[in-house]
Amino acid sequence: MEKVEWKVSGMTCTNCALTINQYLKKEGLNDVKVNFIGGEVSFDLNADKSKDALAKGIEDLGYHIIDERQTHAIPQKKHFFSNHLQRFLFCLPFTLVLMLHMLPWHIHLLANPFIQMSICIPVYIVGMGYFGVSAVKSLRRGIPNMNVLIALGATAAFIYSLIGTLGNLGMDYVFYETTATIITLVFLGEWVEHKSVSATQKQLNTLARSQKVMANMIAFDDQHKEQIFPVENFLLHNGDLVLIKTGEQVPADCKILWGEVQVNEALITGESRPLFKQKKDPLIGGSIIAEGTVKAQVTATGKDTILSNILTLVKQAQGEKPPIQQLADKISAVFVPAVLGIAVLTFLLNYFAFSIAVSNSLMRSIAVLVISCPCAMGLATPAAIAVGLGRAARNGILFRNAKSLELFKNIRTVIFDKTGTLTMGKFVVAGFESDPLSATDFKRIVFSLEKYSNHPIAKAITQEWKINNAVRWKKIEEIKGLGMKGEDTDGNVYQLGSHKMIENFPTGTIHTAYLLKNGLLVGWFDMEDVIREEAIPVINYLHSKNIQTVLLSGDSFYRTKKVAEALGIKEVYAEKSPGEKLKIVEELNMVQPVAMVGDGINDAPALAKATIGISMSDATQLAMQSAQVVLMNHGIRNLPLALGLGRHTFITIKENLFWAFIYNVVAIPVAAVGLLNPGVAALAMGLSDVVLAANSIRLNFKKVV
Repeated sequence: MEKVEWKVSGMTCTNCALTINQYLKKEGLNDVKVNFIGGEVSFDLNADKSKDALAKGIEDLGYHIIDERQTHAIPQKKHFFSNHLQRFLFCLPFTLVLMLHMLPWHIHLLANPFIQMSICIPVYIVGMGYFGVSAVKSLRRGIPNMNVLIALGATAAFIYSLIGTLGNLGMDYVFYETTATIITLVFLGEWVEHKSVSATQKQLNTLARSQKVMANMIAFDDQHKEQIFPVENFLLHNGDLVLIKTGEQVPADCKILWGEVQVNEALITGESRPLFKQKKDPLIGGSIIAEGTVKAQVTATGKDTILSNILTLVKQAQGEKPPIQQLADKISAVFVPAVLGIAVLTFLLNYFAFSIAVSNSLMRSIAVLVISCPCAMGLATPAAIAVGLGRAARNGILFRNAKSLELFKNIRTVIFDKTGTLTMGKFVVAGFESDPLSATDFKRIVFSLEKYSNHPIAKAITQEWKINNAVRWKKIEEIKGLGMKGEDTDGNVYQLGSHKMIENFPTGTIHTAYLLKNGLLVGWFDMEDVIREEAIPVINYLHSKNIQTVLLSGDSFYRTKKVAEALGIKEVYAEKSPGEKLKIVEELNMVQPVAMVGDGINDAPALAKATIGISMSDATQLAMQSAQVVLMNHGIRNLPLALGLGRHTFITIKENLFWAFIYNVVAIPVAAVGLLNPGVAALAMGLSDVVLAANSIRLNFKKVV
């Protein structure tokens, strides 16, 4: 089943997204996701459906597929006006002239209804060319959008004025300025709203632009001499050789073959300090070479790059709807029909029940139509999420779903893995003892066992004790939670691991690892790991917020307790296997919601069981898939920021929903009793969305830690 991802223009609110969503689901498509802020539409394509037919269906709804990677889009018709600002600037002079007759001193010529009609017609045509067409298309699909309210309000005022003009009923029946004002001010409001909403995508757009860069490609002539020529990024393939110099952007994920550089990965990890990279080290596409020159081999391009995966994760998270949005979505789905009913009821009650003149009753009804704003409720959550996720991505924090943002508000306990999370994971040998084996034989056997393990301690041993004549094992295996076991060609069985594998373990100091030969202890060694410099301030911050901290490790109790005491963590679980870690997280999670911070690989089961799994990552694809939140900056420095952004994004969503609901709850009755004329109502409607977008953008600068 093919996954289709399209970029769609023309979506301006939740109703637009609902229209496309319901159309695609009606066509029998699965996993449909529509994000109107980013303009993304994705779904699983069934075998019996064609992209051409679906693209045409979306075009018929009034939207346009603009994704450059997609060849099935229907060509977009050229319009005289390309955006709302142009429409506003065209309509504004006509509207200002029409409003002159409302001044104390008025031009006698404008008192002629036919003159007013001729001035209003251009504005009405432009307005209906956008609002009217959109309204008809949405009604045809049975999902009325906000433009139905605007089109009806403007048309009601125009037709009423037209009847008054043709029937020569007098100026009391002429409201052409109302028609023009509604259309002109809504165009202004829509333009300002679109600019505000696009600002919420700032960080994501910055990442997207970084995917398209130039590359200096290395090729060889018939004399096997290097030739360097520039190419576009999308022409690169895995295995290509590239030359990257000081100040240039890494065009795709690469591995250094020659050279040493200082790399700025701030765009991806939020870490502004340049990192030293040398031969065999990876380079992340989109990062900047601060100093030096390298020749590198492309390891991933296009959708497979780390930057592309980051964009995908952020876009997926934006498309997710947290539970708090469900009520707003339900109201938005029935909002337009409800407002239409209220507008009709407003006219009937004013005219028949309160004997208000027909013209005033109509103006109140029109004010109800144009002041109501379903977009505000639909925008409340996506705008806040877009800003929250954008700021997080800029600082090297990836949320895999929007639900995690909301869950952060309940977190009262944070569980930490030790090795590589609170410590650097860069071990050095602090000492060893071997008896009856010689030091040389002890090192050789330990090295030969550890070279088959991926544990951080094993990697440190093999780097520090580089042995050329390693033992050739007849059989070798890794025993989860214990260590390594190998059998040599003479039948001797060696075991290397924690003290738990020794049956009659002597009391006293516990060492990092023990070596057994045929069940007998023949040596041990100790490793030291440096605590991360940011660990103490992070733990202190959590304690200042009354968040409980727990240290959960597979390492010995002695070393785990030592790290816990240095950091001020009181609750400690040591010498736990992955299965035992899972049970402990499950038990703690039953008491109160917990976040688990680990390396994203060894702690994957525990991360999955926690309310929120937070993965430590070197920006690998595997680590990205192991938790709901990924810290990309090689440390826990941004953990407080992740917690703060989650909590304050939820606060912003609640604020937005409050203002959206209160606006409509107050504004509609005020308009219904005649305290707002349609022109002011149109302006208020346009500005309501701007208030929510501005409140969301505030999250970009708000202190959250």
